[in-house]
Amino acid sequence: MSFQNPVFIPGPTNIPDSVRKACDMPTLDHRSPAFARIFKPAVAGVRRVLKMDAGEVILLPSTGTGGWEAAVTNTLSPGDTVLAARFGMFSHRWIDLCQRHGLNVQIIETPWGQGAPLAAIEAALKADKTIKAVLATHNETATGVKSDIAGIRKAMDAAGHGALLFVDGVSSIGSMPFEFTGWGVDIAVAGSQKGFMLPAGLAILGLSPKAIAATKTATLHRTFFDFNDMLTSYARGGFPYTPPVGLIAGLAHAIDLLETEGLDNVYARHHRLATGVRRAITAWGMTPYAATPDLYSDTVTAVKVPAGCDGTALVQLAASKYGVAFGVGLGEVAGKVFRIGHLGMLTDVMVLSGLAAAEMCMADLGWPIKLGSGVAAAQDYYRGTVPALVLACLLYTSPSPRD
Repeated sequence: MSFQNPVFIPGPTNIPDSVRKACDMPTLDHRSPAFARIFKPAVAGVRRVLKMDAGEVILLPSTGTGGWEAAVTNTLSPGDTVLAARFGMFSHRWIDLCQRHGLNVQIIETPWGQGAPLAAIEAALKADKTIKAVLATHNETATGVKSDIAGIRKAMDAAGHGALLFVDGVSSIGSMPFEFTGWGVDIAVAGSQKGFMLPAGLAILGLSPKAIAATKTATLHRTFFDFNDMLTSYARGGFPYTPPVGLIAGLAHAIDLLETEGLDNVYARHHRLATGVRRAITAWGMTPYAATPDLYSDTVTAVKVPAGCDGTALVQLAASKYGVAFGVGLGEVAGKVFRIGHLGMLTDVMVLSGLAAAEMCMADLGWPIKLGSGVAAAQDYYRGTVPALVLACLLYTSPSPRD
C-alpha cells in the first residue's frame, strides 16, 4: 500500500494535513481550563453538524461500535425488546450486539440492497407496544444503501409508539444531510474516522432529552461508557477519565473545515462525487448493489461485479500492485461486490485516480472492461457540473490552529 495514494475505502478516510497537525499537540493537563477551551468548541460543533436543538453530545474514546454499545447499555434493561431490520453487515452487527446484551430483538429480515422497510416497521410497532427502541442504520456501508430516517420517524408516529429511535450514522454524519431534531432522533452514533476526517478513536453521540431520561431507569451494566458520569463531568468542563485530547482538538478543527466550506456545500460535493462514480459504473456495464436510485449512498458505492468475477480479487490486486485501497464485500456480498468509498477529503481528481486504478485491475484480471470508459464517463459529468474546489483549497492551504 502506498501512502502517496488516497484511500477509497468507506472509512477510515483520508486525513487533511491541517487536521493531522491539530491532533499533534503537546501534553496538557486535562483537568485544567486549557482542556475546556478545546473540548467545548468540539462539542458545540458536533451539535451544529447533527442539527440538534436540545439534548447533549457525548464524546467517548472508542469507535462507532463502542458508540452503539454505549447507546444500548445506557438506555435499556435486560430483557427489553428492540426492533431492527437486517439488510447488511452493519445492521446485522448492531442486532448481534443487542442479543449479546440479553435484549430481545425483533428482526425484520430484509434483502441486502434494500433499505429500512417502513411499512414493516410501522406494522411491527402497531403489533407490539412493549418495544423500547427502534434501531436504524442510516447508511449501510456494506451495500451502499441509505435509509429514510425521517420515514422511520413517521412510521413510529403513525403507530402511536413511544419507542426511542437510535440511528447509526457512522458513515453518513458529516458527509450526508442529517437532521437530529427534525427527524426525531433520540440517539445518533458517529465515529471520528469517516466524515469528520480524523483517525479512528472517538465515538460521537447525540442524545435527546428523552434518551437522557431513559438513562435514569436503565439497568444494563456500564462503567466506562456511563453517560451520567460523562455528563456530570461535562458540567464541570471536564472528563470522567483521561480524554483523547489530540483527537478532540482535531475534531474541533475538522468541524471548522466543514463549516468553512459550508455543510450544504459538503453534502452537495459528496453527492456530486458519488454521481460521477455511478456514471463510471454504468459505463463499465455494471450496477450498484443498492436496488434503486433512491437508495444510493453518497459516501460509498458497492459495485456488483460481473458473473464469474471476484470482487475480493480486485481489491487484493489494487493493494498489492498499485498501492490503492478499495473495500471488500462483507457477509452475504463477499466476492460479489467491491466497494468504492467516496467520502471525506476527496476531490474530482482524486476520485478519477481511483476509478482509473479500478479499471487497470479489471483489465489485469481479464474482466470485460474497456480501459478509460468509466473514467471518461465520470470526467464528462464532473466537467459539466460546478467544480468542488472550495474544499481542495481549504484542505491543502489552511494552516493548523497553531501555525
